[in-house]
Amino acid sequence: MFMADNQTPRIADPARTREIMAQYHLRPKKSLGQNFLTNGRVLAEIVAAADLTPADAVIEIGPGIGALTQYLAEAARHVTAFELDQRLLPVLQDTLHDYPNVTIVHQDILDAAPAQLAALAPELNIVANLPYYVTTPILMHFLESGLPIRRMVMMMQKEVADRITADPGSKAYGSLSIAVQIRAQATVAFTVSHTAFNPPPKVDSAVVVFDFLTDPLVPLTEQPFFNKVVTACFAQRRKTIMNNLLNWYGRTPEHRATLTAALSHAGVAPTARAETVSIPAYRALSEKLQPQK
Repeated sequence: MFMADNQTPRIADPARTREIMAQYHLRPKKSLGQNFLTNGRVLAEIVAAADLTPADAVIEIGPGIGALTQYLAEAARHVTAFELDQRLLPVLQDTLHDYPNVTIVHQDILDAAPAQLAALAPELNIVANLPYYVTTPILMHFLESGLPIRRMVMMMQKEVADRITADPGSKAYGSLSIAVQIRAQATVAFTVSHTAFNPPPKVDSAVVVFDFLTDPLVPLTEQPFFNKVVTACFAQRRKTIMNNLLNWYGRTPEHRATLTAALSHAGVAPTARAETVSIPAYRALSEKLQPQK
């Protein structure tokens, strides 16, 4: 935790952001999904959602010009920010020079070895304003990493946030909802208007808080096959769960009998749609279909 003096300008101030972009001749890269957050209230709310203490270590993904990094550095012991865009490295060295508890790493977070990240602290906090196109890969990377993560706070496209937190029976509920919810409790903390960014994206965003489950709803050893079952069930959303399973598992009379018994065991009607089935029912179905060793 490092408290700058009152004279330290807020990087997120719209005028300051424009000044930095002009000084470094910056144009946000569409290929990297860059939209710089210029609303201090939103940044403060993100940090509040992370529930940081002065003893915490934070991993930030995609610091941009350092707007969120500045707020994180004032709340946590140390911030390690991973930035992929080489153009932004001298910008970050300038905008964050008053914050000795910030380390900038020029690396794709997906290329960082788990041991490299685990060495940063016994318990990690991850905060990110993610480019829309990499939200799911980065989210699943950390959910499946096995790292000692206490909490993860991510800003993402509101539509994706709705899918992640959806309940069975809703149109948004799908394989992504299940993949996340078996590993973490996900909650939408608040939504963010597209006008809070420079340049403004075409859609609104949402900040989602992920609290990792000590015991996943599906044990790690069962997850690979469980994921295959769920993916098969959602292959064609308009088809019944039986039709989708037959296409994946096989259409012989023996296959149909096995699937009928498995669905009955899980309490799922063969005519049900995948989006109506709960996670416990999917686990029961997966357990019944799991090949015996």
